[in-house]
Amino acid sequence: MFDGVANWWDKAELWLAQLWFPLQFVLVIAVLGPACLGAAWLIDRIVDQVAAWFRPGRDEDYPAR
Repeated sequence: MFDGVANWWDKAELWLAQLWFPLQFVLVIAVLGPACLGAAWLIDRIVDQVAAWFRPGRDEDYPAR
């Protein structure tokens, strides 16, 4: 099974390496663009959740006078 995956990957890599450079660029941007946007969105959500844990509660916002 692994040999089949390795052979497929070798053929796909060779096909991509032999393409005209502007076409390679477009394919990489079409794949990595959405992947990077999705990763950035996920990281943003995680940082918001972690920051919410360390944010003071409503009672702590305004100390008693």
